[in-house]
Amino acid sequence: MTEDTLKRPEPARSRAVFSQEDFGLIRTAIAHYLREVQDQPESVKYANLYHRLGRVA
Repeated sequence: MTEDTLKRPEPARSRAVFSQEDFGLIRTAIAHYLREVQDQPESVKYANLYHRLGRVA
């Protein structure tokens, strides 16, 4: 190791992009959209996302 490598500071810890409240709002919006696209093939992807967000919030 060189001297430069030893003196490098650790990168700052990343911060969350969304708050817990945001996950609830996103989940509500997805639930509304699911009703709009319920007969389309893409609705399965949105249903899975809805359930994954439920585990986070």
